[in-house]
This record gives sequence, structure tokens and C-alpha cells, in this order.
Amino acid sequence: MDDTLSNSAPARIWVVSDGRRGIENQALGLAEAVARRSVAEVAIHKVVVRKDRYVTLPDSPPPDLWIGCGRAAIPLVRKHRQIFPDCVFVYVQDPRTQYNEFDLIIAPEHDRLCRDNAVSMIGSPNRITLAQLETAQQDFAARIDTLPAPRAAVLIGGKSKRFEMTGEIQDYLVRRLEQLQDQGVSLMITVSRRTPAAVAKQLRDRFHNRDSVWFFDGEGENPYFAFLAAADWIFVTEESTNMLVEAAATGRPVYALPMAGQPGKFGRLHAALVGHGALKPYLGRLERWTYPPLFETDRVADILIRRWQALSAASPKKEPTA
Repeated sequence: MDDTLSNSAPARIWVVSDGRRGIENQALGLAEAVARRSVAEVAIHKVVVRKDRYVTLPDSPPPDLWIGCGRAAIPLVRKHRQIFPDCVFVYVQDPRTQYNEFDLIIAPEHDRLCRDNAVSMIGSPNRITLAQLETAQQDFAARIDTLPAPRAAVLIGGKSKRFEMTGEIQDYLVRRLEQLQDQGVSLMITVSRRTPAAVAKQLRDRFHNRDSVWFFDGEGENPYFAFLAAADWIFVTEESTNMLVEAAATGRPVYALPMAGQPGKFGRLHAALVGHGALKPYLGRLERWTYPPLFETDRVADILIRRWQALSAASPKKEPTA
């Protein structure tokens, strides 16, 4: 079956999450990958579930495809199945016991979820495309061109369930970045919302005034995609699934920066990225290597489209219930 949406009728996709960027972007990236494969118009709408459980619905006709991500999306699916009986329901991540509520589950390979309606992928869906990287680099070219080559993107995360950014790790990061500077490498540093304030402050105070450093801490337009596009190497703190997989979509060498803690199941993700050829630990010596950019989002979007087409062909139209 053709892995494109060939129906000429416009399609509507609802992306359901709690609105946090790291959660929303997984569902949004999958929706955008589906839209890129459609010969018809596709409208993507966001549905945000707030902490108080209030749901902000879009000004949109009923959805044809519902893509949820994060725990906040799960309680909505049963209600929306009744309201939108012709919709196909997809969940990104492991829904933890609510497996039968979804037509398709896109689960990280390291979760080892084995069910008839589940598909595994390395990491999680993301919004990275080669065209997007090229556009971002062009948009920020004037600023990037002030940084002498070669350049390294440094993506700093923070505390997670398994990892801590201790004082020792903080000092290690500073030493590693200084060593890169000593080797003549320009740095494009970005911190995340999870980065401890003390760590962000130390990095800012230490590096932001240097001519060969661009330090971004959230003020102004986000150059994250431009950093990925312009980097000769990408350094990522090891706890961040999303940033590791996004870095691997560039085809550039990716180095993992250690954190305090035990990776547990995320060790399987690191091993998969090593096996793909994208990731190595940084031992103080820069290497150059190549590998096929990791476009897992496109692969699972093709699977989703086939499932969507099969379900649409098999199911007669149903009347919605209130």
C-alpha cells in the first residue's frame, strides 16, 4: 500500500498533550511527518490539557487522527472515542495499562512494549527534517558566521528520574567546554528548562562574553535547530532522550556527556544510538565520522498511515454520541 495519504479530502489531526515542549513536540513531530506524506491539505490543531484538567479544544471540526503524548492525554481518549467514533487514536510513549484504548501505540524501543497495536522506534518522534535544519541555519547565518569553524553544539539538560546534575558534574562540564575552547572549537551552548539555575548561571558567566561562544538561555528567538545544523560535533547530556535522538537526525558526530546516576532502561537507547553509528562517549579527543541520519519519525509515520488507511477502509461511518 502506498505510504501517502491519497484521499483528496482535507484531514484534521489533533495533537493532545499538557503543552510542555518536550512532550508536545513528540506528538507534533509525528503529526507533521504524516502531513508531509499527504497529497491533500492537512490541518494540525493542538489540544492542551492543563494541570487542573481543564482542556483547551481547538476551533476545528472533529479530528480524523488523534495523537496524544504524555500522561495528561490518556484520560481524554475514552471520552473522545465516544464523541469522535470515526477518528483514529494514536499514543506516543507507553500508556501503561491503557493499551486497548488506542488504535496504535508508538513506543520507545527501550521500553520493550510488545503488543499487537504497538510499534517500537529508537527514542521518540521529533520535528527534525533536513529542510528545517537548512532553513534554521540560513535564518541565523549572520550570527553563526561570527563563530570561527570548527563548531560544536552543546545541549545541556538537567535532572531526571534517573540522573542528577551534581556539583561534580557541573565542574566536569565546565572543564570539558574549556578543553574544547583550547582546541580552537567555537561553542554553541543551549540550556533547557530542566537545567538547574546554578548550572545555567555558571555557564553563562564563564562563556557568554567570549567571541567564539554563543550562549543561549531562552531569551529571544530559539536557535536550537540552527545549532544542530551548523555543528561539526554535537554534545548532549546523557539523560535527554529527545535531544540525543534529535542530534542523531543530523548525521553529525554525537558525544554523550555523563551525568550522575544509573541509566537503567535508557542504557538500551544509548546502545541503539551507538549501534546506529551516531553516538560515542567523549574521552577528550575529537573524531569525525559519518552515519545515516536517524529518521525514525518518518518510518513510524509510514506505519501509522498504513494503519489509518486500513482502519478507515474497514470501518463504516458511525454516528457520534454525546
